[in-house]
Amino acid sequence: MATPPSSSSSPVQSLPAAGAPADVAHPKGIKSYVRRAGRTTTGQSKALEELGPRYVLDYQSRLLDAADAFGRTAPLILEIGFGMGEATAHIAQVRPGDNFLCCEVHEPGVGALLKRIGEHGIDNIRILQHDAVEVLEHMLAPGMLDGVHLFFPDPWHKTRHHKRRLIQPPLVAKLASRLKPGGYLHCATDWQPYAEQMLQVLSAEPLLANTAEAYAPKPDYRPLTKFENRGLRLGHGVWDLVFRRRSSP
Repeated sequence: MATPPSSSSSPVQSLPAAGAPADVAHPKGIKSYVRRAGRTTTGQSKALEELGPRYVLDYQSRLLDAADAFGRTAPLILEIGFGMGEATAHIAQVRPGDNFLCCEVHEPGVGALLKRIGEHGIDNIRILQHDAVEVLEHMLAPGMLDGVHLFFPDPWHKTRHHKRRLIQPPLVAKLASRLKPGGYLHCATDWQPYAEQMLQVLSAEPLLANTAEAYAPKPDYRPLTKFENRGLRLGHGVWDLVFRRRSSP
């Protein structure tokens, strides 16, 4: 069992956006990513070329054979949006017994994580450079995951943009369905209003149970990133939420 807590794409249907305006007949689905500008460095490009064929999986509209993809059978953890891969690489190293399936569409971030994989000899990470919502829909079977990590998603600060936030009831229901009984969902944010929404949405999902009264202590495996350390020095808070999949609703 998993360690307990202490993009090109095909035209497939996305999950509906919760809270879409009533006058929008066909609201766009929630995406797990935001397109960001950024240049791929020489080192990242080299890592993409040399390590991409081994560690980057092709998105396919059929169920993933995790044992084949990783070359072993082990607890499977999904990470949605790993940024530049600093925390991802750390967690994979301190939890070598788990397999980490990591979704990120930002090419510099994919290159940066591949570079870390090469530098540290990490072999328990596989990357899908694709929208995680579509990966959930088509590549992951119900009860397939032992855990989900979703760290510091875009908070969409403006009220009119809140419907774009990733943590919405339809996605949370899909994530919960993909977890094994006892599997966990670990979210973290440094934006308190989003933390409050996360707590409300996660608490309302019948398949999930909070492991804390509200916010959880930061699990030991999640490192403090440079960005997070800087925010803490400035007095910014960070909120972790850890929920587990119930055996039944």
